Amino acid sequence: MAGREVRSGRSARDVVVVGTGPVAAGVLAAWGERARGVDEVPAAEPASVLAGARVVVLVAHPGDLRSVAGRRGPEGHAAAVAHAQRTFAAAREVRAEHVVVVTSALVHGAHPDRPVVHDDEPVLTGARAVPDGLVGHLLAVEAVVARASRRRSPRVTVVRPAAMVGRGTDTFVTRHFEAPRLLVVRGVERPWQLVHVDDVGAATVFAVEHGLTGALTVGPPDTLTPEQVSAAAGMRTVALAPATAFGTAERLHRVGVLPAPAAELAYVVYPWTVAADRLTAAGFEPRWSSAQALDVLLEGVRGRLALGGRRVERRDAAALGAAGAAVALLGTAAIWRQARRRG
Repeated sequence: MAGREVRSGRSARDVVVVGTGPVAAGVLAAWGERARGVDEVPAAEPASVLAGARVVVLVAHPGDLRSVAGRRGPEGHAAAVAHAQRTFAAAREVRAEHVVVVTSALVHGAHPDRPVVHDDEPVLTGARAVPDGLVGHLLAVEAVVARASRRRSPRVTVVRPAAMVGRGTDTFVTRHFEAPRLLVVRGVERPWQLVHVDDVGAATVFAVEHGLTGALTVGPPDTLTPEQVSAAAGMRTVALAPATAFGTAERLHRVGVLPAPAAELAYVVYPWTVAADRLTAAGFEPRWSSAQALDVLLEGVRGRLALGGRRVERRDAAALGAAGAAVALLGTAAIWRQARRRG
């Protein structure tokens, strides 16, 4: 079913939130009774689901690792590209004034000496772009947004949050905290910045109400050190050399053990914090700090075990957890043996 009414109230709702998953739910909740939600803009009569919309919010980040983990290359993202194109075309047809697209600061990349990400920084391109998984999905949608932004109307805003938590969000970042140990890469200090999906939704409302267009990063002003994160989580860390971490991750992904491409490991071991320059200058203040968001994340993953981002059933947790102390995020000796049998 393409459309769904989520809240009752006034019949004249001039905001349509397009998307499924926990991030879309958070954005929809932020708009309240002004908004209605649709799962997607259908190929048949696409403008029909946006009728009456003054504002369209396309949530491209699903907040659900399973929905994008297996997508590889342009073919894997073709449906997302077509849907984004259809959404913009339908928005123009119904004469919507403003389209907001929610992606992620993931599109800017992460690396050992990564400076803080500012709003006007370019997204990953060429050989640096990640073609697969969540990052590839978001980069593909961002390419559509870039083309749409060249038109005179509607106004276009792209919202790029830091690592999101809350409302059931499931990503390779949240699964990092389901491992038996927290992985760190030797020689790298990775600050942690976490943003609640409620604040992401509030940022979309703020951007429209204040007429902010172009790219906006979203994140709280505070960051946490690895030591603070480890202490709050009550977890010990395991340090690996970069070549060991990424080499093992690549092999495990190739044989189907890791759900996310090895390149996405960078986002849990290297910096990618955001400055939120324009939102801050305009007066936007996130409700949740990184410290509070971490508490939400830890509460959400309590009782779960993930090895290399792959969920492990409770009945297997004890055996696999004991075997995995040395390579916490990348898998265990038992998983590695399983991977070799699959290969």
